[in-house]
Amino acid sequence: MSESEEAMQDIARTIRVALESADLSAFSDLLDPDVHWGAPNARRPACRNRDQVLTWYQRGKESGTRAHVSEVEVRGNRVLVGLRVSNRDVSNPGAETARWQVLTVRNGQVVDIVGFDDRDEAVTHAEVPVP
Repeated sequence: MSESEEAMQDIARTIRVALESADLSAFSDLLDPDVHWGAPNARRPACRNRDQVLTWYQRGKESGTRAHVSEVEVRGNRVLVGLRVSNRDVSNPGAETARWQVLTVRNGQVVDIVGFDDRDEAVTHAEVPVP
């Protein structure tokens, strides 16, 4: 059963605000306790629960990594998030890298996050129906 369009738009707005502000407590509220996060087609996700996902984001925050949300699109029960990511790379200050994440929502919470380096791949993944 897919989330209602209005509920998905609300979740997408909350995701944008949480990621933009690096507010891990707000992001935590969105995550299912058993959320998975990883690369596409990973045999084993890098993170297999809420605490691991939040730890991953916290480490990035502590290392100076920042993300600016460049786009958020609802695709059924998935949310495509575009990010411009920067860090404290002294050899290339101010450099940004484009990244995308596809977040799958079930019962009002994010149950899966897949990270992509390529927007077209992320869009394709976002458009695949979730069983």
